[in-house]
Amino acid sequence: MMNFYREPQYRLSDANEAHLYALSQQGNAGLSHAALLEQATAQQSMQNIANQANLEVPKVNFYPSRHPDPNKARKKDIKQAYRLLTPSKRNLLNPLRLFFGRKYRYDKQSSMCVVDGCDCATLIQYDNLYAKICDEDTGNTLWELYWQNPVTGQAEAFVAKEKVTNGRKMKGTYCPEHMHLYHLLCKWEAEEDKIREANPKRLRDQVKKGVSVVTVPVSSFKKKDPTPEMLQKYEPFLDELIRDSKKTNGITITHYTNPMTNRNDITTITFDLRIFEHELFMMNQPTASFQDMINNQNALEQEMFGGIE
Repeated sequence: MMNFYREPQYRLSDANEAHLYALSQQGNAGLSHAALLEQATAQQSMQNIANQANLEVPKVNFYPSRHPDPNKARKKDIKQAYRLLTPSKRNLLNPLRLFFGRKYRYDKQSSMCVVDGCDCATLIQYDNLYAKICDEDTGNTLWELYWQNPVTGQAEAFVAKEKVTNGRKMKGTYCPEHMHLYHLLCKWEAEEDKIREANPKRLRDQVKKGVSVVTVPVSSFKKKDPTPEMLQKYEPFLDELIRDSKKTNGITITHYTNPMTNRNDITTITFDLRIFEHELFMMNQPTASFQDMINNQNALEQEMFGGIE
């Protein structure tokens, strides 16, 4: 009898902080403790909304690989993420797929998750989790990264793709939990690309193929840090403040430059409770532009499909 090893299926939302920290120290090096906390928080928040508002929300059973080789663990996590983010398909014998060519089950509304059919518009109106889940490196929220037009800043639903990161654009999006997993997948693939570019074998292969210009990674020179030694212990705290100040107006960091030395001699940090309370209130309110977008898209879809289910 042949035994196949299969990692146990647990939910991150059921793990305590010590368990999450232990997971971050093994397996995929690109999956940090902060990223695991964000994913676990997303799972918990989605389930809380399901219980409180009686909404149907998905259960994303992503659990990181614990393979001892970080590179192999990352590849396993990428493969698992693709499997969990692939749009749901109809049965081969379903009439809508057989006669109308509608292969995917939730490829019909821009505000619907293509994986599980979660109504993201209703979810945002109840609690905008996209604006609460952040990138652990930059501090930007999923709402800023994927649900806002980069030019106008207006609300615009993220468009999912048929093959997750490429392929035909679908008429659907990702719920907050799947959206965070998609964000992590993009970061893991970027890390894979860096490792592949730095591989000496790849450089030789390109030269053999006749490539005249090859990008070679060059390490940057380390600049001398002007921060006094007694203030260096506060750098992690200041880095956290800088990241948070990019996503809220309640934190203001002001630098006073010396006109003679052109250095920042004085730095002040201000916390405004009034702005915090106002932003928290506005975060839970759907914007007029987002509501108009949803109404226009629903009207357009009804005209196109004529009520076919």
